[in-house]
Amino acid sequence: MSYRIVITGAGGQVGRFLAAQAGSRGLDVLALTSSKWDITDADAAGRFVAPGDVVVNCAAYTAVDGAETEPERAHAVNAAGPGHIARVCAKAGARLIHISTDYVFSGQFDGAPRPYDIDDPTGPLSVYGKTKLAGEQAVHAALPEAHVVRTSWVYTGVGSDFVAVMRRLAAGEGPVKVVVDQVGSPTYVGDLVAALLQIADRPAAPPLLHVANEGAASRFEQARAVFEGVGADPQRVQPVATEDMPRPAARPPYSALSTRDLTAAGLTPPRPWRDALTEALANATGEGNK
Repeated sequence: MSYRIVITGAGGQVGRFLAAQAGSRGLDVLALTSSKWDITDADAAGRFVAPGDVVVNCAAYTAVDGAETEPERAHAVNAAGPGHIARVCAKAGARLIHISTDYVFSGQFDGAPRPYDIDDPTGPLSVYGKTKLAGEQAVHAALPEAHVVRTSWVYTGVGSDFVAVMRRLAAGEGPVKVVVDQVGSPTYVGDLVAALLQIADRPAAPPLLHVANEGAASRFEQARAVFEGVGADPQRVQPVATEDMPRPAARPPYSALSTRDLTAAGLTPPRPWRDALTEALANATGEGNK
């Protein structure tokens, strides 16, 4: 299948990785950073989107705590912006893959928690989560066949994401306190991008999908796995309750994602999260040695 892939937010961790992987597969790639394509500009999409394109919206306001004090900015990028893109895609005859988040869920269950399916009720707790849910709704209102992809706890292991921070802390000394009562599906950016490219190849893929590495882990478990993976003492990571490390934005206590609908659609679900972490740490070490 031949198409051009147009990437918004190409300066972010997902956008950069997607542009590199799409290019390595021989796809025609137009990768635009937020400075080149400001998705909050209602007219901007019309300058870049052409018939037959597959647009992947990686642009987002991702500062979960910052959104609490900048709700208008978060809404402009996470809700209004995706709507602008979807309307232009609908008009041009282009496809759209829009990335959303596990934070559209509340993490509050009547019984035992279980990974969220795509049709489970949403209930975001934060401004960030609410604006991302509004973005999903704006996309499907303008382009019902667009693919909204929810993902969870995405990391590269390089830069400032959770795994990268834990790598740096592992190289130091002393105890590291990490919350034990926030559980999600840690997702390696390489596996997310592989799934996005699968969806790009499948116009008939469902309009809502969950893409995350298999399994659930607390931030505490994830941190200990990073320490172990880089040869540091995992016992240095000590559990602490969320209430003892308050943040401006509420996080869902449980937001692991089920990928059963991905499998049902004939797409390959990502591997277990620990397997992905092993590869990510190996790649991150290579980056760090360059």
